[in-house]
Amino acid sequence: MSGNAQNHPVTDHSDLVHELLDAAGIREQRSLIRRMIEAALGMGEDETSRLNLKIATAALEEMRAAFELFQPYEGIPKVTIFGSARTRNHDPLWLEAEQVSSRLAERGWMVVTGAGPGIMEAAATGAGPEQSLGVSIRLPFEQVPEHLHADGKHLVSMKYFFTRKLMLVKESSGFVCLPGGFGTMDEMFELLTLQQTGKMEPMPIVLLDRPGGTFWRGLERFVREELEGSGTISRGDLDRVLITDSADAAIAEITGFWRNYDSLRWSDRTLVLRVRQAPTPTELDELNERFAHLVEQGRLTVIDPLPEELADNDALDLERVAFVPKHIAVGELHRLIRALNELSSEARRSDVRDS
Repeated sequence: MSGNAQNHPVTDHSDLVHELLDAAGIREQRSLIRRMIEAALGMGEDETSRLNLKIATAALEEMRAAFELFQPYEGIPKVTIFGSARTRNHDPLWLEAEQVSSRLAERGWMVVTGAGPGIMEAAATGAGPEQSLGVSIRLPFEQVPEHLHADGKHLVSMKYFFTRKLMLVKESSGFVCLPGGFGTMDEMFELLTLQQTGKMEPMPIVLLDRPGGTFWRGLERFVREELEGSGTISRGDLDRVLITDSADAAIAEITGFWRNYDSLRWSDRTLVLRVRQAPTPTELDELNERFAHLVEQGRLTVIDPLPEELADNDALDLERVAFVPKHIAVGELHRLIRALNELSSEARRSDVRDS
C-alpha cells in the first residue's frame, strides 16, 4: 500500500466478510466479491479522502448498472459506432451511419453508441430501439435522444468518461468510427492503443468516411509520415484498421473478421486461437512459413482443447491453432487471424455452405 496505508496496519476482516456474504446469500464468485469488499474496507482504513471515495463509489455503481444493461444480450454480437455529436441528419455521414447500423442489425448484430445526438443518434435510429444499446455521458450541453430509449431498458447514463469508454469497448466485437472531434479521436486512438499493446483481443476496426471524403486519409498521412516516420510507432501499426468510404466494405470487414476465427485463450506462454475450421497440413505449413517471425519457439500447431478449457467447458466445439508467440506478435495477431479467415479450405467449405 501507499500513502496513509503505510501508517495503518491492515485488519483481517475475513470472518466478518464471509459472514456478510453468507447473510446476503452470495454463493458464486465469492473470492472476487470478497476482494471488492476488502478493498473498500482498506480505503476506510487508509483514511482515503472524501473526493477519492466518491470517485471510487460512483465508478463501481456505474459499472454495475452497465453490466446489468449488457448482461441479457451476452450472446449477441455487438458493434460500437463512434462519431461526431454535431453531424446533422442531412449529412452523408449520418446516412452512412444509419445504413451500416441497419444492415448489421438485419444480420443479427446489436449496435452500441454513446447515446448522444449526431452520428450516435443516426446509428441508434438505423438499428432500431430493440437492437441498440446506449451508454450516455452526463454533460450540461448534450441531450440524449430520449425517443430512441423511451423505455429506459437499453440505456445507461454515466458521470465519468473512463467508465463509459470501458463499456463502449468491452462488450463489442467490432468498431466503426466516423469523422468527429476530440471525443471521437480519443475513442479511436484508445482502440488502436489497446490493440497495439495487446490489452484487448483483436477486433475489426473501420474508419468510415463520407463518399470521396479525406478525413481519415488525412489522419493516415499523419500517422505514416509523422508517427511511423519518427519511429514512435511500428511500421504497419495502422494496417490493423480498414479506412474506407464504402458502407459495403465496412460491413464486410466487421462480419468477415469472424468468418473462421472465433476467440483466443492464453495458457501460460502458449496462445490458442479458436477457429471453426483448422488449417489443413499443407495450409499449416504455409502459415508457419509466412508467420515464422511471430513464433518464439516451435511452430504453429493444431491441438485438442487444453485441460483448462475442458475444465471450463470453454468453446469445445471449435478447433485450435496454438503457438508460443514472441512479444511483438501480440500487436500483429490481426495478420494471423486474417490469414486463418482466408484459408482456401475454409473458403471452399463456405462456398458449399452458401450454395
